[in-house]
Amino acid sequence: MRQYKTGAYRAATYAKGNQYSSGKEVINLGFTTLIKPTKESVKRHLDKIGQVIDKHHNAPQLALISRLNPVIRGWCNYYASVVSKETFNKCDHLTYQKLLAWAKSRCTKTNAHDTVSNYWRTVGEDNWTFATSGGTALVKHSSTTIVRHTKVQGARSPFDGDLVYWGKRMSSHPELPSRVATLLKKQSGKCGLCELSFKYGDLWEVDHVIRTSRGGKDEYINWQLLHRHCHDLKTATDGDVHPENWDDNPF
Repeated sequence: MRQYKTGAYRAATYAKGNQYSSGKEVINLGFTTLIKPTKESVKRHLDKIGQVIDKHHNAPQLALISRLNPVIRGWCNYYASVVSKETFNKCDHLTYQKLLAWAKSRCTKTNAHDTVSNYWRTVGEDNWTFATSGGTALVKHSSTTIVRHTKVQGARSPFDGDLVYWGKRMSSHPELPSRVATLLKKQSGKCGLCELSFKYGDLWEVDHVIRTSRGGKDEYINWQLLHRHCHDLKTATDGDVHPENWDDNPF
């Protein structure tokens, strides 16, 4: 966590003045605060990648990729909520250089073009993917999606009983079934029928979009979370008004 110099547009500001003054002057601080992976962490990660590559000097490409992918995924997921895109690109470049040296050491009698063609392939729009002929590809650091951390609102607590807020935020809550929590996040905390936001104290039920009696699958793609009264309305309009014929059990 450091302060970086920046232009007036992106710089942090604060209002100078007090409650008795007629107006407040906005002061530009000339910097912004960013959280990035530390140099020490990047070095440890690249050292780990280097050690794996060195240990697999004579191993097949598939074995090397299978060993590297968990290392890259785990490290990138840890830093996926901070300012890491530039660092990820740098790690990809340095990893490529290390892999190129690995490939050259195995193909001492071929030229550089043939060496690259043996180990790097076109996958989608990427022409430089370290992949096997069977399609197993090395994960790139830069392919990790950056998702900014969302601050907890005010005086919220996981123990305040607001299952809607924490279920939507955490995708899991100790008092919520995992299916309900997942659907809360997927639907952004809104009812799948009336599209109104769930509120604390609302009664909800899991509904099959297409009833199982009509061929609907019992899986997430066919589940939705509804208010209890919305579920009753949907059941009635589906022509299945008898409780003994309902597909879902209320929570």
